[in-house]
Amino acid sequence: MNTPERSAAFILDDDQEKIEYAADTKVSNAGTFTFNKEDHTIGNLLRMQLLRDPTVKFAGYKHPHPLVHKILLKIQTTTSQTLPVEALSAAIEDLSNETDHLITQVTDAIDKFKREHDTGMMGM
Repeated sequence: MNTPERSAAFILDDDQEKIEYAADTKVSNAGTFTFNKEDHTIGNLLRMQLLRDPTVKFAGYKHPHPLVHKILLKIQTTTSQTLPVEALSAAIEDLSNETDHLITQVTDAIDKFKREHDTGMMGM
C-alpha cells in the first residue's frame, strides 16, 4: 500500500525537536512556534488559552498541509516585558491546571456515583 505509517503522525524523527521557536524580525514582540507531530487539537487549544491572556495581542495557528504533521503558532504580545515564550509557557501552565481540576471533578463524580449505586444495590 502507499499509505504512510500511522506512527509517522505522532512519533518524532531522530533529528526533530517537539517545539521550535523563531522570533519575528518584522513585528516587535512576536514569534512563531513550530509544534512537530501535532494537529488542530493542540493548535486551537493553545490559541484559545493565549487569547484569554491580556498581555497577548495576537495568537493564531495554521496547519500547513494535512499530510505534514505540524502546527505553526504565531504569538504577539502587547509589551516587550512579556515575551511570546513566556506567554506560551503561562498558557500551557493554565491548561495543565484546568486539566488537573477537570480530572479531579470527574473522579469525584465517578466515586459519588459508585457510592450511591453500591448503596442502592445493598438494599435489594
